[in-house]
Amino acid sequence: MTGDSNGDARSATAAVDRAERPRPPLLSAANPSTPTDFVHQLSEPAREASRRTGMPAPLILAQAALETGWGRREIPTSDGGNSHNLFGIKAGADWHGPTTEVVTHEYINGQRTRVVDSFRVYDSYAEAFEDHGRLISDNPRYAPVLQAADAGQAARALQTGGYATDPAYADKLVALMDQIGGMETGIDRVASGL
Repeated sequence: MTGDSNGDARSATAAVDRAERPRPPLLSAANPSTPTDFVHQLSEPAREASRRTGMPAPLILAQAALETGWGRREIPTSDGGNSHNLFGIKAGADWHGPTTEVVTHEYINGQRTRVVDSFRVYDSYAEAFEDHGRLISDNPRYAPVLQAADAGQAARALQTGGYATDPAYADKLVALMDQIGGMETGIDRVASGL
């Protein structure tokens, strides 16, 4: 095997440097000034996604809130644009669309570790909701999410299915659902009857 190990190291360092480059905050429909604004702006797409998939709308909103920091930390594209990736969905081998590389954190052997990973890029938030719905609906490992008796059980099934490596992912989602449920503006439409 031949190769330039110094070149490989420089290439890896350059990838991390590109991914860590500071970028201005994204100004978008999902980049609200408050969590209440975030819920208000995304509650209808979450309800529609819930109707299509059977996944509880509050859980969909909680995932988007957790993955984007209430819309304040969306995944940027390499040119600083908006990836519209509300759910932190990675670009695995089956993804044939555009991607972006960013620094993220994964739990590896129980340790929180910084890694550069490739994430899916969408043309719109609607595409992100649709792809998220397909991922949850079409992947057998997430079937328990859709069969859960309530949103809390669905959050635990999502973690058990391997959606995220954070061992506290489900607990964070449940806490966010509680916070979303306690908001007064616009949340009654989401929390009731979904």
